[in-house]
This record gives sequence, C-alpha cells and structure tokens, in this order.
Amino acid sequence: MKWLSAGLTFVNLSTICGLLLGMAGNGLSNVSAIFSLVTGAAFAVAACLETYHTRRERPKGAAREFASSPVARYRQFWFWIVAACFALFALRSFCWLLYIDGEQLKIQSPHNLGDLALHVTLIRNFANGVALWPDNPIYVFSKLRYPAGMDLFNGLLCLVHVDLTRGLVWTGLIASLATFYAFYRWAGVFGVAGFLFNGGIASFQILSSSTFRSLIVQGNKTIAWKSIPLTMFVTQRGLLYAIPVGLLLLWSWRERFWRTNADDERRRPLPFWVELSLYASMPLFHVHTFIALTIVLVFLFGLELLNQLNITVDLVRKEGIAGVRSLVIQISKWRELFGDMRIRKHIALLIAGSLLPATFFVWLISDNFHAASMLERKPGWVMHDPDFGRPTFFQFWFDNFGIFIPLGLWLIVVCGWRFWKSKKKWNEKLPEDIAFLLPAAAIFISGLLFKFAPWEWDNLKLMIWAYFLVLPFLWTELIARWSLSVRFGVCIALFASGFVSLFGGLAAGRHGFGLADRAELDSVGVAVQRLPAEARFAAYPTYNHPILLQGRKVVLGYPGHLWTQGFSNYQDVEKKLRELMEGAQNWRDIARALRVRYIFWGREEGINYPASKRPWETTAPLIASGDWGAIYDLEPKPSSH
Repeated sequence: MKWLSAGLTFVNLSTICGLLLGMAGNGLSNVSAIFSLVTGAAFAVAACLETYHTRRERPKGAAREFASSPVARYRQFWFWIVAACFALFALRSFCWLLYIDGEQLKIQSPHNLGDLALHVTLIRNFANGVALWPDNPIYVFSKLRYPAGMDLFNGLLCLVHVDLTRGLVWTGLIASLATFYAFYRWAGVFGVAGFLFNGGIASFQILSSSTFRSLIVQGNKTIAWKSIPLTMFVTQRGLLYAIPVGLLLLWSWRERFWRTNADDERRRPLPFWVELSLYASMPLFHVHTFIALTIVLVFLFGLELLNQLNITVDLVRKEGIAGVRSLVIQISKWRELFGDMRIRKHIALLIAGSLLPATFFVWLISDNFHAASMLERKPGWVMHDPDFGRPTFFQFWFDNFGIFIPLGLWLIVVCGWRFWKSKKKWNEKLPEDIAFLLPAAAIFISGLLFKFAPWEWDNLKLMIWAYFLVLPFLWTELIARWSLSVRFGVCIALFASGFVSLFGGLAAGRHGFGLADRAELDSVGVAVQRLPAEARFAAYPTYNHPILLQGRKVVLGYPGHLWTQGFSNYQDVEKKLRELMEGAQNWRDIARALRVRYIFWGREEGINYPASKRPWETTAPLIASGDWGAIYDLEPKPSSH
C-alpha cells in the first residue's frame, strides 16, 4: 500500500496547497502550480516511507504448499480474469474519455455528456487564474457550490502545460489502477468483481431481447442500481479520488484495530498525518464519501463506548458503588474496565483534528454556508419515482439488487449469531465483521429514509459505501464457506447481470457522442484569451457552450447542472436573461443587474432567440467576431487618447 498511499497523498496535498496559494495570491499561476505539485510530491515521498505494508501471515512452512496448491491456482485464474475485465473497462472508458474525431470533439460515454462538459468548464476556470474560491461559472449570484477538488488538481496540471485531454485520460487511468488495487486489498478479487459487475437481474433480459443495444439503453433509463463504473466512476470525477482514498482508510482502520499487534506502535498501516489529511480534506473532493467515512468512525467509537457502559452498569448491578470504587483506586485493574483503548483514542484524535479543516472545506463548497441543506426526509429513495419505480416493493428491489439484499441480511444474521455464540467478554473489542457491517446497515438505511442531494438518485453516492463495506465480509464470512458449486452459482447470480451492463454500455458508445466543434471552440478560445478571466458573459444556457468550455463565466448554465447544485429558483434569472438576449427596452439595466460584461452571440443564441432585436450591435463595441459568432463589450474602457 506504500505506492497507493503516496499517490493519493500527492493528489491530496498538491490540491490543498494549490487552493491555499490560490486564495492567498488571488488566483493560480504557473509558479504556484509548480510549487503545489512539488510540495505534494515531497509529502508523497514521506507517506511512502512511513506507510507499512501489512499482510496476514500464513502458518510457517505452508507458504510453499499454498503457492502450488490447486486452490491457489484457482484463485489466481479468477484474479487475472477480473483484472483483465477491469483493464478493458479502464482503457475503453478513459482512453476515449475525450477524443478528436475529424472536426468534432467527442466523448465515449453517453452518461458523461453533461458531466464532462461541466468538469472541463471548472478545470479551465481554475487554470485561467480566477480568484479562489471562485465565483460560480454557471450561476451569477453564487460562489461555486461543488466539491471540485479533482478539477482543481487537473487545473494545476494544465498550468504546468499538461494538455487538458491527456491530463483527463491519465488521471482516469491512474485512478483506475489505484481503485483496482484498493479494492483488492480491502475485499480481494470478490470485491473487485463487486465493483465492476454490480447489478440485479435486469440485464438477464438479454435472453429475450431483440438486440443487445436496446436492452442496455432501455435498462439504463429504468434501473436505479446502475453500473457503478459507467454511471458514477467515469462521470463523477470526485469518485476517482474518493473511492481509493475511502478504501485505503477503511483498510488502514481494519489493519490498525484488528490485524496489527497492539504492542507494536511503530508498524502502523498508515501514519496518522496521512489519515488525517485524507479524511479531513475529503469534503473538497466528495462530500458523500466524507459522510460515509464519518458514520463508520462514529460507529466504531460508539460501539467501543457502549461496551464500557455495559461493563459499568453490570458492575454497579453486581457489586454496587464499592465495586466501582475499588476498580478506580486499583490502577492495575483499569484495563479490565476499559479494555483496549486504541480504537477510541485514535478515532477521537482523528475526528478532533479534522473538525476545523473539514468545516473549512464544507464552508467553501457550500457558498459560505449560504447553500440550502441537502438533507431532507424522503422515505423510499426512488421507489416512487416515475422513471425508476416498480408496481410492487418486491419487484423494485429484486430488479435492482437481485439476491444481494437477501444475502446481506443473511450475512448480518449469521455474523450476529456467531458473535452471540462466541460469548466474548464485554471489555473485548467487537469482531471486525460486526464493527463494519453495522455502519454499512446504517448508511444504507439512511439513504432509504433521507435525501442527501437534490435528486434522489444521487443518494447512491452515499449508499455505494454500504455496498463496499459489505463486500469483504459477504465473501469471507458467508459465500467462501459454501461448496464450490454453490459459490459459483451465487457469483453468477450476483455478477452476471452487471457484466452484461458493463460491457454492453462500453459497446453502446463505440461511435462516440459529439461534445463540441473543434474549430468553433478553438476560435472562441483565441477570442476570449485576452479578456479578463473574472468577466461574465450573457449566452444561451447549455452544457457545451464554447464560452463555458473555455472556462469562462456565464449568467446561467445548463439547468440540469443548476438543479444538482441546489439552485431550484433560478427561473427569475432565466427570464431576465431571455429579456436581455431578446433586446428588451431596458436591456442595459438588465445586463447591469446580471453583472454582464460581454454579450456572446453565436449559433445557439441565433437558434434560441430568433426574435431578438440585438440592440448591442449598434451601441456596444464589437471586440471579436468570426464564423463562430461575435462578442460585444458592454463596459468598454475609455480611450487613453
């Protein structure tokens, strides 16, 4: 895990350093980007040297026998099969993430059409040198309300002259490698397969479907539990960082509290400062992962505290106050009362140390706490949604999750029964399966009872962590204990539908989807290059507008992006923008109210505002024009002559 710890620390602290320098220097520059990346690299080297590669030791003399056994060869076979599938997914998804096809700039995934356009906007906005934390490039009256840590990192790469497309491709490929290894260390081959091939039974309809493509397209519209790699990992760029970091932290806590000798304080999986920096800065990259990790920490701490409360109550009931007094006075008996303090001490320090930095990052991405709360009571998740709902409760859960929910419930019952039968003492820590399954259940139930995003489906950003927490124990504590034939059948039932969805989705995008016209985008880039980076444009609100793709700010962006950022009442601004673009009598007053410096008139504006009077053509200076359109300056500087 040394290299994984080092790589994630590099991304994390390079981004944090860039953010702080950008705030101090009123924007990023080539020098601040170089300094940030060098600083991140220095911390990465320190993380690599201080991270210990822990592993479960096999009995002496058994290593050679195990290495040559049929079981070992069988496991290696499935490892390489799953690794090959992961490689195919990563190469297909990220090598064609954004590519040139003739005069068009295209993307591979239809799920990524709007999302990638927003990320390109944010990356170029950071690289343009805007003051940090930036104004929202897609809404005039707000700071940026988005955990854009990964986009800020790619912005640093752009400033050191790494091509945007190459930066996106290599970031995706390296993040895929990190995710594969993190899953393998957290949950083995079964965990990697669980990530790649999640699904229910929907894709089994291929047996009766007329065409493979029709199944994939229709299924994606009605299935809530979609392919995690295609619809989340590729599209939600924060997950490129959040998933490997979250798994690394979970692995570290499991190794630290359950699989490392308590007396060996030096050989810890991750140094404390690495854990602290990765956990505390998570809100800047992915808020829902931060929530999930916090729930895990609270449960680990609370379960240990509950043990001590039970001991105290039991002692008072049996021996009265005198018994408690004797334990307090006799220091040698304190360990009997408090047991292993490592979990509580470590978690208390981690949460206390993270409180201020995590609050700061939440303050940044929530428009200085002006954004409305994303938490709302909404029982049922998307069961009643017209797109995702089903006629019956059973059909909804079985279509989406197949046998995973029954297996998960049975796993909790089995692990709980084993714990009960083990008759462990109250001052002994819980087994690791119980300690991680309980927060997994809490995360999943929270996603069913509350809405953690404006769109209910986005609860999956949180709920996937319940799935990831369950995977290692579903295999080791349940499925691996069954016969080979039963294991094979269960894995087919769990993963076959997801396998069809994954490779069907990759095949569906083989011709690509157009994002922008290259000539238009390049020409607009040349035209705006000399204009102030903080200036705001009036333009038609669409996701792939060339002004946005050059990282410039507009009055209003794509409505779908506005909604997901919590802007539900943008209709008044949209109405005023239309009045401005149609040349209303008071168009200059509207422009001032909307803080507009430039009006962009191009292809989209001509199509969507056909009745416009365009009064600025005769009253405002034309500062750039071409086949792509024209830009007018509403606040020209007075001539120096």
